[in-house]
Amino acid sequence: MKSLYNFIIKPYETRYDNVRQVDDKELIINTGIEDHKFVSKKAVVVSTPAAFDTDIRCGDTVYVHHNIFRRYYDMKGKEKNSSTFFKDELYFCNLDQIYMYNLNTHLDYCFVKPILNKSNLDTNKEQEHFGILKYSNKSLERVGLKPGDLVIFTPYSEFEFIIEGERLYCMKSNDIAVTHEYEGNEEENNPSWAKGGGRTN
Repeated sequence: MKSLYNFIIKPYETRYDNVRQVDDKELIINTGIEDHKFVSKKAVVVSTPAAFDTDIRCGDTVYVHHNIFRRYYDMKGKEKNSSTFFKDELYFCNLDQIYMYNLNTHLDYCFVKPILNKSNLDTNKEQEHFGILKYSNKSLERVGLKPGDLVIFTPYSEFEFIIEGERLYCMKSNDIAVTHEYEGNEEENNPSWAKGGGRTN
């Protein structure tokens, strides 16, 4: 079973990621189907495209766009699958909707870890638009950026992912605006629910 131009994928576990493990308890944090924040972005490749070669293989774990698995309500209030739905638990996925495979960044995407806000004058837990580069890519490496570098990214460029128990922001290389010197008090912001990993009932 092969698609000509698309990958065929299935959810890694289930389509939604709306339950968090906090200590020894499970906390349901959302019951809706349309909020993209709670749609699972982790998938397994079932089939690769026939029309071109790719380093991504069947069985690989990939992180994908949130709209692939997201369901919605039509005009009559009936619950529907996304336009990417194929059959059973299988979905079509375009090449540019894959952001990472087997913990390797894909195309021109990178992942940044947010840091805690140490200011007493700001109520935000995170220092806005600052982060630590966690997963780089070839275009960033060419300009000297590497994992561990402190960076500033452009507003509204980030999309949240949970990868290996870490809450990270995915963005494109050109959204990394500035590199910044460490001041010595930077601390990664990783909530406890991310460390435990979310799962869906």
